[in-house]
Amino acid sequence: MTAPVPGTNGNVHIPYEDRTGKESVVFFTRDLSPEGLLRIYDRVSSVLSGKVAVKLHTGEPEGPNIIPRPWVRELMEQRLAESGTIVETNTYYEGGRYTTEDHRKTLETNGWTFCPVDIMDEDGVATLPVEGGKWFSEMHVGDHLLRYDSFLALTHFKGHTQGGFGGSNKNIGIGCADGRIGKAEIHTTPGSDDQWDIAKEEFMERMTESTKATITHFAGHEAFINVMRNMSVSCDCEGKGAEPVMTPDVGILASLDILAVDSACVDAIYAMPCHAGKHMIERMESRHGLRQLTYMKELSMGNDRYRILDIDHDDQVITVEDIVKDVQPGWEPDEYNTFPGRNKVRA
Repeated sequence: MTAPVPGTNGNVHIPYEDRTGKESVVFFTRDLSPEGLLRIYDRVSSVLSGKVAVKLHTGEPEGPNIIPRPWVRELMEQRLAESGTIVETNTYYEGGRYTTEDHRKTLETNGWTFCPVDIMDEDGVATLPVEGGKWFSEMHVGDHLLRYDSFLALTHFKGHTQGGFGGSNKNIGIGCADGRIGKAEIHTTPGSDDQWDIAKEEFMERMTESTKATITHFAGHEAFINVMRNMSVSCDCEGKGAEPVMTPDVGILASLDILAVDSACVDAIYAMPCHAGKHMIERMESRHGLRQLTYMKELSMGNDRYRILDIDHDDQVITVEDIVKDVQPGWEPDEYNTFPGRNKVRA
């Protein structure tokens, strides 16, 4: 059997006009508040039924940039009180979420105490097939994932040390893989002394195949919300050690198409005036993270062309240039998540 070969050009952003294929709908609001989250959730919630897994990055202890707990609490109480459960898995690295016991302590520290949180790999793993994968034929996930009927990716869009950026694809591909087997399959070549030796295009492809396993399992019953606020180039995995926030807030985007919503977020970063997105762009390109998008398209996971509907203005069709036209560098992010000792240094 021929060994898989990673794709290329993960450091190249493809302009919208150079893309082909159908368009998907992406909803947008500038309203970064509990009310904004509720309104945009309502635009994609019709596909969610039965028991709903709400995949959220709950963060390392006292992490400053995670989606604000009061926003999520409002969503869970107002829309998902009877059906929704926040779901997570343990980490591959040693930290505040490495074991289930420590993970539960971190959940309490970070305030995720207002609704159930299911650590999906607490009792073991399950396997899901990867259709059309070149690295995997199946992916190991927390076995509790199979208890749910629908799936909501509630994602804090930000940078990522290994992936370049963390959108819905990263939230699912890494976040549903169990902490010992699945995450190792994505991150580490068997027998390697370097836990993180898989990088660039190969890493993006492995992560994306993991995502495909989950969204294929929930086909027709999944929705994706990306919250573009407090966007450090660091993932929420880095907690208080995250790099200072240097990229202006944008708003909230949502879709039933994972590739469309992640593409729109990336395009918004590139469209920011006054080079306000330069830190995120450097992070995405230096890690070859844009391969996430092209590989999702190759795996038929969605469309990289989209139509953005502004729910603040009667579903007016707008562009990514419209949603970022008013952002300015040198801004101050909100302090909703402030913990003692937060680094307030800004560019």
